[in-house]
Amino acid sequence: MNKEGALESLLFVAGDEGLSIEEIISLLEITPLEAHHLISTLRDKYDLDSSTGLTIIETRQRFQLATKKDFSELIRKYATSPFSSHLSQAALETLAIVAYKQPITRIEIDEIRGVQSSGMLQRLLIRGLVKEIGRAETPGRPIIYGTTDYFMNYFGLKDLDDLPSAEALFQIQDESFDLFNQEDFLENHDRMEIYELKNKNDSQ
Repeated sequence: MNKEGALESLLFVAGDEGLSIEEIISLLEITPLEAHHLISTLRDKYDLDSSTGLTIIETRQRFQLATKKDFSELIRKYATSPFSSHLSQAALETLAIVAYKQPITRIEIDEIRGVQSSGMLQRLLIRGLVKEIGRAETPGRPIIYGTTDYFMNYFGLKDLDDLPSAEALFQIQDESFDLFNQEDFLENHDRMEIYELKNKNDSQ
């Protein structure tokens, strides 16, 4: 088994949760020295290859795949453009699960949906509809997600008890409700915070 490819696959599947060095050691059945060398090798491979937009970052002692900071403006442009204004069925499904089951981890969302949800969560984070609200006191300390004030304001909710039925969220999208009115979206000060954090390599 190609170790670099194996690590890359694991980091992709782990998504925003990332992997700790201990998890990498256990999953790949390698030594701590081999794990650190493997991470450095793959990171250098990404950083030296101008044809890829990916890199590896370390945040809170967990390693994650992230986009290179060179492309942050392009990602920002996409996130605030009409091209990204419509949420897919999968994104709406993920948003509904977070809204009604919060606080919730990505793994719990995956279990409910039956598929991996990292990509959907990243889209919702960039759009400012969900946010990280802490970490669970379970092995690996996975990130806990919840909805944002922007989500509440846009749906006209005072608190979570006012949430409409899950079907209503889909109906709003089906009726082409301008969930991402560009002027309002640009005023949302939290929308890029997590994305920008992922583009900054935490050297501490």
